[in-house]
Amino acid sequence: MATKQQQVAAVKVGLGLIAVCIAGYILGPPLYWHLKEGFVAVARSSPVCSPCVCDCSSQPLLSIPQGLSNASFTDCAKHDPEVSEDAEKNFAELLKEELQLRETDALENQRRADIALLEAKKIASQYQKEADKCNSGMETCEGAREKAEGTLAEQKKLTSMWELRARQRGWKDGAAKSHTQSQGNVQSV
Repeated sequence: MATKQQQVAAVKVGLGLIAVCIAGYILGPPLYWHLKEGFVAVARSSPVCSPCVCDCSSQPLLSIPQGLSNASFTDCAKHDPEVSEDAEKNFAELLKEELQLRETDALENQRRADIALLEAKKIASQYQKEADKCNSGMETCEGAREKAEGTLAEQKKLTSMWELRARQRGWKDGAAKSHTQSQGNVQSV
């Protein structure tokens, strides 16, 4: 059975091992490439191969956007001026074609967006016309309803006036009903 101090020591050793592994994971690849470049530089400086004499400027002739750059092209072309000129001309042509393609795509996208905008405006205009028709119909209906209410009020006034005159001359509700019923029987016979 392990004592508490031995358990603490085992945990510390485990954490230390994990820390070393994480450090190796993070620092390993950069160190590997750095050492590899160092070995290549030592191999190039050996007396077997004389160093190249190059009168190239440190800046490239063309400034290339980040997304289109090709690092291997610039590395290869630095050592041979003839290849460099031809490659830069070819690269310039390729870059020009790429830019033309992107411009064509942008113009096509703009054209599609314009067409979609026009269609949306047409649809909005149609909806606006329908809404105007609906509003006009509602106004017409509202006017007709108000007119009908006014006519009904006039008819009620006229009816109450005639009813008042009839009552003043002796008309009674029950007598009118029996009289209208007898007229209905006569008409049906």
